[in-house]
Amino acid sequence: MFAFSKTLLMSAGLLSAMALTACAAATPAVVEQSAVTRTLPPCPDSPNCVSTQALREDAQHYIEPITYTGSAADARRRLLDVIAAMPRTKIVTDEETYIHATFTSLIFRFVDDVQFVIDDATKTIHFRSASRVGYGDMGVNRKRMEEIRTRFNQAASA
Repeated sequence: MFAFSKTLLMSAGLLSAMALTACAAATPAVVEQSAVTRTLPPCPDSPNCVSTQALREDAQHYIEPITYTGSAADARRRLLDVIAAMPRTKIVTDEETYIHATFTSLIFRFVDDVQFVIDDATKTIHFRSASRVGYGDMGVNRKRMEEIRTRFNQAASA
């Protein structure tokens, strides 16, 4: 009986330690970048992040930026409208040339952080979309950003 209790106690302690470690690593801080620097945090080695500022040779992470015509203010408004029309989104930061939004998955409630930097000098919107937890994302971040690009371009022609 004592050996069984000891094993059970050790197993519970091990599971608790694993859970605490997983929770500590599960929510990395999003680095709020100044729009002045026009840089976003690099993607981790995991395949659950895409960025327009990754190296082009890094096909796993690189994605083309969104381009626009007109003013940065108009592009920002259009981008905010596109984000607001998507389900389970929240604007965390909304500055003149920088937007940080979160997207939450329907079933498991996973949160992805998406950051945008509007560069009016090049008429380009740079972005980074990354999962907060896990290793892979089954292409969700890339698909989302392509959908945002499509909606943004459709809104320009409407």
